[in-house]
Amino acid sequence: MADLQNDVPTTTEVGQGDWLPDDPFPAERDFPAESGFPAESGGELLERAHALLAEHPVADGYSGLPRALGPLPWYDLELGETAVDTDVPRLREGHVGALFWSLQVPAGDRAVGATLEQLDLARRVVEAHPEGLRMVRTAGQIIDARHCGRVAVVLGPASAAAVDDSLGILRVLHSLGLRVLSLAGAAWAGADGLTRFGEEVVREMNRLGVLADLTGAPEATLARVLALSKTPVLCTRSAAAAVRPHPANLSDETLVLLGEHRGLCMVPLTADQTGPTVPDVADHLDHVRVVAGPECVALSGTYDSGAAHPRDLADTSCYPRLIAELFRRGWSETELSLLTWGNVQRALRSADFTARATQHRREPNQPRPTETE
Repeated sequence: MADLQNDVPTTTEVGQGDWLPDDPFPAERDFPAESGFPAESGGELLERAHALLAEHPVADGYSGLPRALGPLPWYDLELGETAVDTDVPRLREGHVGALFWSLQVPAGDRAVGATLEQLDLARRVVEAHPEGLRMVRTAGQIIDARHCGRVAVVLGPASAAAVDDSLGILRVLHSLGLRVLSLAGAAWAGADGLTRFGEEVVREMNRLGVLADLTGAPEATLARVLALSKTPVLCTRSAAAAVRPHPANLSDETLVLLGEHRGLCMVPLTADQTGPTVPDVADHLDHVRVVAGPECVALSGTYDSGAAHPRDLADTSCYPRLIAELFRRGWSETELSLLTWGNVQRALRSADFTARATQHRREPNQPRPTETE
């Protein structure tokens, strides 16, 4: 079933490191000097990282895998697929327990149809790989998938354009499995904050259990959603602007506000946003932990999205290298367990609980409520 291709494209990695992509024993090698690890302790740190991740796997906040698989005529994620950054063997090597699959599509007139096609593709991919992947909707189902030895697939974020200014379409997307909706770019979530309809969208997301992704959203929108939402919000691809300026990275003031509302800053592993090396990524994680708090930081691999990745973080198998660096910097096992798994689980559990409670006391609004309702 594997796709046999000549000239298979290789993953994009900034500053290729000394490890070979097919090296089966990275834990037995010392880290190269430029990685920031003492050579004599690299293997021990990696062993500790693998041990921690075996108990607290990574919940990866953003994957572009569905769109990356779309053009391929044939692939087998359970056997291994070199045309993409993500397959089941590398997910298991990297101890990834849950993966958020992006359904975002380019801006255009077909946003609703294109998102439905992405949903269809995601379902077909999971159904074709039942020994490795399992589609989930709730935090409890993620735990069940992990106990069964499967990687949990969570659908989202989808683009705000996919809602087409209709609460009815939002409800349909949720019924098909959507758990995260990006608010960036929506006419009802702009530089002045949320319109009345935008507020109704957030309330309906709370009622359904759909989490808001505020990556790239204006600060006024972010502040209003934080004040309005009864569930934690996500910034699925945001790092610290104080460490590395970037339009999607968050200021310290925003990180403080996010921490006060127990939202999640999911730091992406992209060279553009976080820097070209493992220590650069760790600098962002350190900063967010200090400013927003250890309960407000998580990870976002951003693999198969077209982004270039830091050296030695080329694909989903590489998470132990990052955790080893954080061990070297003095992160405790409790803090690391929150970073990799616990914080995302808390956000999903909160959304599940709020949805159950709200549905008992609040009926759905009309699909297109007016601004005066």
